[in-house]
Amino acid sequence: MFFRAALLALVSSAVAVSATRGLTLSVSGPESVADVENLKIVTTVKNTGDETLKLLNNPSSVLRKAPTNSFSIADHTGASPSFNGIVVKYAMNKAIESEKDTSFTILAPGASVSIEHDLSAAYNFTSSGSSTYSIEPSNLFHYVDPETKQAVALYADVERAHVAAVSGKLAVARPIPTLTKRESFVGCSSSEKSEVSSAATAAQSYAKGAYNYLSTNTASTPRYTTWFGTYTSKRHSTVLSHYSNMNSASYADFTYDCSTCDEADTYAYVYPDTYGKVYLCDVFWETTTTGTDSRAGTLIHESSHFTKIAGTDDHVYGQSAAKSLAKSNPTEAIDNADNHEYFAENNPSLS
Repeated sequence: MFFRAALLALVSSAVAVSATRGLTLSVSGPESVADVENLKIVTTVKNTGDETLKLLNNPSSVLRKAPTNSFSIADHTGASPSFNGIVVKYAMNKAIESEKDTSFTILAPGASVSIEHDLSAAYNFTSSGSSTYSIEPSNLFHYVDPETKQAVALYADVERAHVAAVSGKLAVARPIPTLTKRESFVGCSSSEKSEVSSAATAAQSYAKGAYNYLSTNTASTPRYTTWFGTYTSKRHSTVLSHYSNMNSASYADFTYDCSTCDEADTYAYVYPDTYGKVYLCDVFWETTTTGTDSRAGTLIHESSHFTKIAGTDDHVYGQSAAKSLAKSNPTEAIDNADNHEYFAENNPSLS
């Protein structure tokens, strides 16, 4: 009996060791378009491993149709279109816990999924001009480990990029809001207005606290290195300028849209070049006014995306990933929105 049990355990161990996880990613679409609104391409993700993968529908990946910066586009000279889509605060931990179909793409071994993307919603080709472009998708995905229930990064093998000639109309105009200071809310209920106002006041305090801390502490501190990595005066100056811009901003005068967002597992999003307008999503209302991943912190995160303030990106999401990024890549950490949020929230007197 003991021998049989040991043999079964050995076989199970061997099966576990031999299990492979892999993805391939390919792009297809028109070889030429006369106007950029016709630049619609299809990404196909295939599970090439021998295990079913529960992939997170991260808005920064090609599994979502959201107009995020999930493609690398350039012509033979290196000219690239400007990104004019949205940047999102994604609730990865909530997505992992979610039972909603919209949170995941589940691929059995050999299965694939195809998603169409309208690149005109995310990119403006005016500055780079009519040309022939190579279009390569982001190959970073995350799957939920069935044992640890944690997100694990997985890079797909890109089978082929796509090449397309773009001419004619090179950009699709996006309506620019012409709201006055009196129009601070769009589609918000009375209770939502109250919650946003409280969050805006707290965000202003977070911005001021972070700016004052960095102004006073001009050398390495645990708080700084936790979120921004190894101290250098140059990186410190960059981060200080970001919080200086936040401190000078007026969160109470931003425009908050409570009615437009339909992005799953999302706190909020902004268009970086549309200063002061924040689109609030479902998860924003599920959190607290202050504290980790709070409403006030979300406003810090989103405001850091504005080109007028810091022009940050979303390299990683969540506290654990943000701390790891600070250790491994401080240059990206000072460009990551969540690192800015967590540094600001890491103020005991305001939490």
